[in-house]
Amino acid sequence: MCAKVSEKDPRLDVKDIRYPGETGDVLAHQAVPKGSGKLPCVIVIHENRGLNPHTEDVARRAALEGFLALAPNALSPLGGTPGDVDEARSLMQKLDAQKTVKNFVAAVKYLKTHPRSTGRVGVTGFCWGGGVTNQVAVNSPDVQAAAPFYGMQPEPEDVPRIKASLLLHYAEDDERINAGIPRFEAALRKAGVDYKIYVYKGTKHAFFNDTGPRYDEEASRLAWSRTMSFFKEKLKA
Repeated sequence: MCAKVSEKDPRLDVKDIRYPGETGDVLAHQAVPKGSGKLPCVIVIHENRGLNPHTEDVARRAALEGFLALAPNALSPLGGTPGDVDEARSLMQKLDAQKTVKNFVAAVKYLKTHPRSTGRVGVTGFCWGGGVTNQVAVNSPDVQAAAPFYGMQPEPEDVPRIKASLLLHYAEDDERINAGIPRFEAALRKAGVDYKIYVYKGTKHAFFNDTGPRYDEEASRLAWSRTMSFFKEKLKA
């Protein structure tokens, strides 16, 4: 793939780091605008193929928008993401769901205490990572904003635990995921959660991924613009 933002972009400090998680050290790709000022933070959660170059690129895109961006590797407990896509997908199925969510909640803690952080944290994620984004919003009161892309919804009884504002992106042609929208929206309304839903016409699941066959350039650009504006509004100090 051709990255939109290079790891060697002179405007960024980019490195692979480790932070303490539920299962031990969690591997992650970190990108920070160069300088010394404090920044709001964004966690970027990958699809069901582990942390790959595409998701790392997305984190760097977020960094260029003025965020301290972190893309954790859910497969850290199993040694990280292998280069073979099928192997990575198979390993993802072996993860402990609860411990995995706690590893991402630990990323919130890591970012809140980072020396470049304002202490305000947002989360976005795609496909599998969209579902995890929702779970991080449920399980971390320290998240101010969450923007899942076509993510599996949490159980209605968990929705009142969400303290973050939500920006929910869905593809029009995504029957399995979209079946959960009405119940989720009803629970959000009942709990008084701040949220917006966008459904992108003519798109399929994974429309944001510019390395995949279902990529939709127009919808991807619009959804990303909305997400960055949302984070800039909700994460300002």
